Order: sequence, then C-alpha cells, then structure tokens
Amino acid sequence: MDSEELRAWLRLALTPGVGNTTARKLLTAFGSAQAIFEQSSATLQQLGSDKLASTLRSEPPGLAAQLKTTTDWLKDGHDRRIAVLGDPAYPPALLDIEDPPLMLYMLGSLANSAFSATEKIANSLAIVGSRNPTPQGESNARQFAKAFGSAGICVVSGLALGIDGAAHDGAMLGGGETIAVVGTGLDRVYPKRHLDLAHRIARQGMIISEFPLGTPPLTANFPKRNRIISGLSRGTLVVEAALQSGSLITARLAAEQGKEVFAIPGSIHSPQSRGCHALIKQGAKLVEVAQDVLEELRLAPTGSGAAPAALQTPPEGDEADEAAGTREDPLLAALGFDAVSLDALQARTGLDTAHLQAGLLELELEGQVVRLPGGLFQRMAAG
Repeated sequence: MDSEELRAWLRLALTPGVGNTTARKLLTAFGSAQAIFEQSSATLQQLGSDKLASTLRSEPPGLAAQLKTTTDWLKDGHDRRIAVLGDPAYPPALLDIEDPPLMLYMLGSLANSAFSATEKIANSLAIVGSRNPTPQGESNARQFAKAFGSAGICVVSGLALGIDGAAHDGAMLGGGETIAVVGTGLDRVYPKRHLDLAHRIARQGMIISEFPLGTPPLTANFPKRNRIISGLSRGTLVVEAALQSGSLITARLAAEQGKEVFAIPGSIHSPQSRGCHALIKQGAKLVEVAQDVLEELRLAPTGSGAAPAALQTPPEGDEADEAAGTREDPLLAALGFDAVSLDALQARTGLDTAHLQAGLLELELEGQVVRLPGGLFQRMAAG
C-alpha cells in the first residue's frame, strides 16, 4: 500500500459520521478509498445526505499527523502491516460477520505472511472468560489452551487480565500460536501488566486491532472488538464468566455468526460459573476435556508427540487413585471442589484447628489447595 492509498483509507476511517456500514457502501459504489474522495459533491449526495457529502469533502482533523504516525509505525519493523477490505491479507472469516472492520492493524510473526495468518485463523479457537477468575478457572484456561497449542490449534483471545491472559500464555507454553484482539491502538498495551505477554505474543503469533494508532483504552472499544475475536475463530470456549461478563457478549456473537459455543461447568455456588451454566442451558456444549472441543469442531491435532493430558479423559474414582499411586488424602476429600471455610472443614473432618491448619498449609505448598479471600479454601484439580 503506497502513501496515497494509505492516506485515503485513513481519511475514510477518521471522517466523522462515516461508520463501517457507510464506508462499505461508498467502497462498493466507487471501487476504492481514493476514488471516493475524487467524486463531486453532487455524486456523493446521490448516495447519502448533503451533510455526508460535505463531510467527505473536508479532511478530518489530525489526518496528516495520523498518516505520519502510521507510516513511521509500518517502517519500524517487518512484523507489522495494515490489511483493508479487499486486501489479500484481510482474514476471509471476517467478511462473513455482520460488521467487518474497515481496516486491521496487525503486529507479530503471523503478520509477515498473509497465507500463514489465513491458514492459522482457519484452524483457530477463541478462549474467553472472567477478568477475575478463580485459581481453578485460570488453571483450566491455561491447561486447555496449552492442549490446543500442542495440537496445532491457534488460540484467539483479548489480552485482558484473567482468563484471556492465561489462554494466550497456555497456547504458547504448548508450542502453538496465539492471536490477541485488542481494544486500543497497537502502539499501546492494555493492561500495562501484560506488556511482556504482548511482546511474547508478537513473537509467537499476532496482535490485531481495528483502532487507529494512539487509540486509548476506551470502555466502548472492548465489547466492540469481541465480534472480531469470535469472527476469527471456528468456535468460542468460555472458561469462567459471571452473568454480566463481557465474555457472554463474545459467546452471543459467536452463536449469531453460526459458530459453536462451548462452556466449562463449575460449582453451583460460584458466581464465576453462572455465566457458563446459563450458556449450557441455552445450548452451549458442555466441555470437560479439550478433546471434546476438537471432536465437535472436527479439528484434527496437527502437533507431534503424545496427546497432552488435557486432551484425554481424566480418570475417576478408584482409577484416579491407582493412577496417582495412592488413595486420596482425607482432607482433600473433605474439601471437595467448592470453596469452603475453616469452620466447615472442622465440622466435616473433626480435626482441631492446629492440625487442620497444618494440613491445609502442606496442601497449599504442594499446589493442591489455594487460599481465597474471606478465609476460604479451594481444592485445585490436577492440571
């Protein structure tokens, strides 16, 4: 894309009052972004109002500065590109969603090759969930994503705290690629604590945004980017979500796009499980192991070596005890898998406070139990 073409696309994207729908209508009528601005006011009026024609004839404020910023950004490395509607690098999957973005800014190793990125997106899965997950939920996200990464499945998420971050990390731990769809310009990282994670994603995948460089983390941008997360993916897995979680927006968009929705069930007492349970009631596929997702989507693992543990059905009962080489610890059995207070554990076990606290501390150090706010304890399932 040369400078004049980039300038025309930026002008179209930045012109006040011209959204994606109007922009697509103009592109269909005139063939290119540059051609739109070569039209007379009378011609433009035939496709819209006098106000729209007048707006298109005037350059939006800050266009020159945005063009320089974008040009400098593109020159700053070989791992970045901009894909516009009609560009070979534009993900074909997004052309089928209701509101395909006008421009996509791409940063990372997958951005170098349009073919490579398209191939990965065709074999991808979205993993989303709570920004404040339980320790078990975060572990589930990481382990499932690791299994998918090991199987050659690209994991798509939103770089948010909690489940998103664990999903990106897990995919890379499994040796796979991951794509982060963000709600800011690609010259910013939000949240800031994910700066290192973002650099790792760029080395082992790609970060995508529809927002111009310099765009801050505006609240409205995050629900908007969810349609891209679901649109890039064959299906969407919700790991943990409260009833008001933004992850349910992604799940709804996936369903509207004709994609499969999956949910991991949790404790009936956990607020972070209620969103997943609601999805399951609405028809989402209940998932216990990663293989459930691969079989439903008919995605064949492309990785090498033995199948990851999260792809396999976990042993139960006596079989689990035999696999571990021992019978289950009585304190673990008393804990169950719901969060529980010290008083409740004492009632269940009959242990005095000193012995109970010593036993819990030992299990904490072994990583089998986590201490939650409010003096609660929760057992961690084996990863």
